[in-house]
Amino acid sequence: MTVVRVAKGHGTQNDFVVISDLVGDLDLTPELVRALCDRHAGIGADGVLRVVRAENHPEAAGQPASFFMDYRNADGSIAEMCGNGVRVFARWLAREGLIGDRASIATRGGVKAVQLHSDGNISVGMGAPVFLDGAVRVTVERSSVRALPAVALTLPNPHVVVELASRSTLADLDLSEPPVVDPPLPAGQNVEFIVRTDPRGLAMRVHERGVGETRSCGTGICAAVVAAAAADGLSTGDGSRWAVQAPGGRCWVTWSADNEIELCGPAVLVADIDLSTQWLAAAVG
Repeated sequence: MTVVRVAKGHGTQNDFVVISDLVGDLDLTPELVRALCDRHAGIGADGVLRVVRAENHPEAAGQPASFFMDYRNADGSIAEMCGNGVRVFARWLAREGLIGDRASIATRGGVKAVQLHSDGNISVGMGAPVFLDGAVRVTVERSSVRALPAVALTLPNPHVVVELASRSTLADLDLSEPPVVDPPLPAGQNVEFIVRTDPRGLAMRVHERGVGETRSCGTGICAAVVAAAAADGLSTGDGSRWAVQAPGGRCWVTWSADNEIELCGPAVLVADIDLSTQWLAAAVG
């Protein structure tokens, strides 16, 4: 076991433990991920970001990038991508002097181009959304949301987006348990609930697979904009910049006419933490 020091960071309060494993020799087990993300007995986070040099990780083969982001949900499961996480990942790389203001990062969802801005925000090219066929409905137990129609898409994580009528309905949602999605997506889904705040503005809450309700979700913010634009009759973007307010903060999304999504938002490194070797031994034992 080579991990002793880790970092804690967040993007709009979607928080992560960052582990440096440049040579790729760490056995990042689900048990270790769950222990690190435990908010009572560990550090506490929505997920773990493992930093690996691309040449040292088989899933980065063929991707034109120097680093691979190995992202795990808090329950230890593997996710394709993380829009808030990749910004925190880039912030850590920049602090360590491993990248400049621009870089390409390999992920399970493809290479993501990032740009660090002087105002503290980081932009990420998220790729193109893919709408999924078939009608989907969502119910939230212990709430007024019953079998509402939803938009299903991948970006590249699977998302189901539900538009609600009012801010009060959004605020009253009980997301302590996963929403019921009928039919569920094959790989599970994040479920976003959105309300219009202005013609290019949304408020959002999200229940993430493998985590629960989180303060924000970067790929979910992008999916929310795509779903709202589609409801306005757009089959692809028009270059407008949308503002999305999650409980943890605000991000901005641009969906271009060539069907590419750009996400922009803050990324903060909170602390560097030396793990207790005794705790670590128990966590992986």
